[in-house]
Amino acid sequence: MESSRFAFFSILLLCTCSASPPNFVLIFADDLGYGDLGCYGHPSSLTPTLDRLAAEGLRFTDFYSTCPVCTPSRASLLTGRYQTRSGIYPGVFYPGSIGGLPLNETTIAEVLKPLGYATAIIGKWHLGVGHNGMFLPTKQGFDHFLGIPYSHDMGPCKNLTCFPPDVKCYGLCDIGNVAVPLMENEIIKQQPVNFLDLERSYSDFATNFITTSVEKKQPFFLYYPSHHTHYPQYAGIGAAGRSLRGPYGDSLLEFDNSVGHLVETLERTGVINNTLVFFTSDNGPELMRKSRGGIAGPLKCGKSTTYEGGMREPAIAYWPGTIKPGVTHEMASTLDILPTLAHLAGAELPPVMLDGVDMTDILVKQGKSKRETVMFYPVNPSEDYGLFALRLGKYKAHFYTQGAFHSSTTPDKDCSALRETHDPPLIFDLETDPCELYPLPVDESDIQSVLQQVKTVKEQFESSMVFGESQTAKGKDPNLEPCCNPECSPKPSCCHC
Repeated sequence: MESSRFAFFSILLLCTCSASPPNFVLIFADDLGYGDLGCYGHPSSLTPTLDRLAAEGLRFTDFYSTCPVCTPSRASLLTGRYQTRSGIYPGVFYPGSIGGLPLNETTIAEVLKPLGYATAIIGKWHLGVGHNGMFLPTKQGFDHFLGIPYSHDMGPCKNLTCFPPDVKCYGLCDIGNVAVPLMENEIIKQQPVNFLDLERSYSDFATNFITTSVEKKQPFFLYYPSHHTHYPQYAGIGAAGRSLRGPYGDSLLEFDNSVGHLVETLERTGVINNTLVFFTSDNGPELMRKSRGGIAGPLKCGKSTTYEGGMREPAIAYWPGTIKPGVTHEMASTLDILPTLAHLAGAELPPVMLDGVDMTDILVKQGKSKRETVMFYPVNPSEDYGLFALRLGKYKAHFYTQGAFHSSTTPDKDCSALRETHDPPLIFDLETDPCELYPLPVDESDIQSVLQQVKTVKEQFESSMVFGESQTAKGKDPNLEPCCNPECSPKPSCCHC
């Protein structure tokens, strides 16, 4: 009798799930370090919403991005493929970049749309604009876009207000570019963007999108790549001066508030129990900004490096009634999000080489990861050098190490050092030494065995890697910089509306 009853409820559950596909909210922080959130150990960060999601959901300790800078990490997140395959290297896109995420790449939004999902993005795109906006989100599977098409420091910010009542933005930003625009779909709504009102605009847009989708009984995918903790930080009246961490903490608090608004909307509309909320970050902290740049906690170095501080990220999965509260030490990656959402939605995977694996077992069973390795490419990868590092189980092998300007202010000289080749590679046990301080002696027999496994995995992976044509190497054209008054003169200063 018990087995029959269990079978009945299992069938009922499957029917219910098929009738109501899950919704997805994907939140991507910017330059947020492993040690920046309260739930990851920061003693003075004020992040009550994210802390709550971590306490009531699943918190990852070993979650990775694929690149220590913005553009490539976003490409791999949305496609489930290493950025080298799609040609999103070296470095990042700028306002006048000619290239962008190739239109033959398949994004999460494009995977979900055939199943009737409504799709939207609020925040930072940074995957290209191109001629006539050919690379904007609305060309890549998103029905709606409200945000900035690239990084919000890629325009002059000296005279802009970042904190009330009239506290100017920290630094000068990129003076030679047009003012940073706020776009809705393919139209510029505001130029320069009003930082103090940006969070409210995003929250209102997201609330309307979720509410409308629920009213239409349409499943939805909302992608929120935030700007907040990237330089220059900003915050409106609801968060400015309210944290213990100064401007960075205030900006982080406003970001946390925006996540809170999303969760409140999901609760109010009654879909919170049918929505997976997934949070992570694009790369490690910009340590060169010191107290305004975030911290990597116990991890080594930060942004633009292939050390743990550059690519191991905070990550939280929250789905009441489906994901039990807990902590997982299983390895996972931003690459795994596309195949996971596809599996949960019942969508077909794109017919290309994917680097991600389905992590449903980790989420709903707190089970084992299908991922055995993580590959580490630098900001400027090349076929000549190949991988800079590789993690296999608990071991990480560095074939090359290199510091970076973005991480150059720490006392650790490795964070600013020139490239160094390691043959044999440096081997670290990340379970006992996540700080990457103590290389293991390679002459010991057990480490020799690890080295042989690493060599085999590296050779197999690199033999499967076909570098796509570099999109960033296509260069820049000032005429492509988004301008709300394209016929005005002189540019770029006349691009104001």
